[in-house]
Amino acid sequence: MIKKIVFAMVCIATAGLHAQNGTASPYSYFGIGDLRSASTVENQMMGGIGVYADSIHINLQNPAGYSKLRITTYTAGISRRELRLKSFTEEQSTSVSNLDYLALGFGLGKGLGVGFGIRPYSSVGYNLVAEANDSNGTLITNQFRGEGGLNKVYFSIGYELTKNLSIGATASFNFGNVEYERIQSVEDVQFGTLDRRTSRINGMDFNYALYYMPKIKDKYTLFASARINTQANLTSKNNQEIGSFSLLTGQNIEVLDVNLDAQGLRNTDLKIPTTTTLGIGFGENMKWFLGGEYGFQGLSSFTNDFLDVENLEYQDASFFAFGGYFIPDYDSFQGYLKRITYRAGIRYEKTGIMVNDTEVNNFGITFGLGLPLGRSFSNLNLGFELGRRGTTSANLIEESYFKINVGLSLNDLWFQKRKIN
Repeated sequence: MIKKIVFAMVCIATAGLHAQNGTASPYSYFGIGDLRSASTVENQMMGGIGVYADSIHINLQNPAGYSKLRITTYTAGISRRELRLKSFTEEQSTSVSNLDYLALGFGLGKGLGVGFGIRPYSSVGYNLVAEANDSNGTLITNQFRGEGGLNKVYFSIGYELTKNLSIGATASFNFGNVEYERIQSVEDVQFGTLDRRTSRINGMDFNYALYYMPKIKDKYTLFASARINTQANLTSKNNQEIGSFSLLTGQNIEVLDVNLDAQGLRNTDLKIPTTTTLGIGFGENMKWFLGGEYGFQGLSSFTNDFLDVENLEYQDASFFAFGGYFIPDYDSFQGYLKRITYRAGIRYEKTGIMVNDTEVNNFGITFGLGLPLGRSFSNLNLGFELGRRGTTSANLIEESYFKINVGLSLNDLWFQKRKIN
């Protein structure tokens, strides 16, 4: 039965990752798009921290956590985000639904675990209109549109070096297409101009982790981790078209391919700077846990030579997050509510994006439930997030969002000898 469910997940993932419109955020205009969450629903609902790992759940952020897996785990997650976009003068609402990840992990015995999967890495999806009058009072309208994004396929391995000390690594291949378009029209002029740019992007990155989990007084556990997601070296193969079109019919009048080879822009490099994350936590196994993480990234070194964005500056980025869980009685035979896992967390992020000399920051509150499926280790995870990104100052847009997450974690026994034939 589980294998049929996994096969269905694979089919959904193949179609979903190819076709989904992953974001409606105007801030996906910058960088390589809106970076998607790198964690499962279980970790997202604890503020997105990756310092916690156990033997029955996959930790997508912390490859050293695979050393703790004891049984085979399949996991998949979907989400729906309701957005309210607000400027100083206007307000608009929209929503997007996504497949967030599909992964498989299993323990190979003696402190060794591996896993692989696929998930979105970034998403581009915006449609903006800016109007201004020139020196003669003529109205000029610029429309900016973007779509696409990058996906990530990965392989992870974790190994317990000595008791309570594990290392891990993840190798990821990123790939995808992004399209940017700018259309300009002038009042009382029947033709408009367009500038359409497309990029085919791919490249590798690696994530290394060190994980320390000593017992305290045989009852409690200390969790400590350090993760380094190395610089992603991406290559972008670019194309650009410019031309004119009829505002009345929408048909192209004249569209030309720009000679990017002459400008040295046909193939460009995108170097996503290294991110370092430090985490610490404390808890009692299968009862409660509290933890926090701090991460930083030298985003000030990032550039995209192919896209010329005005009034944009990249600064070093950072974030902190806190979260935890509580289980009243995981082994209760009488009350189902006592076996539910209750999770909550908060996070704050300095994105490193500065537009019109104004920082774009992100704050979120998370909470959710882990619902056991029968008496097995499998569970259905529900999560919710309330957050805000950006500001209405400096002609920017403030995003208020409500996100609903649904994750499925299924367990099975592989690589174990049968005791009864």
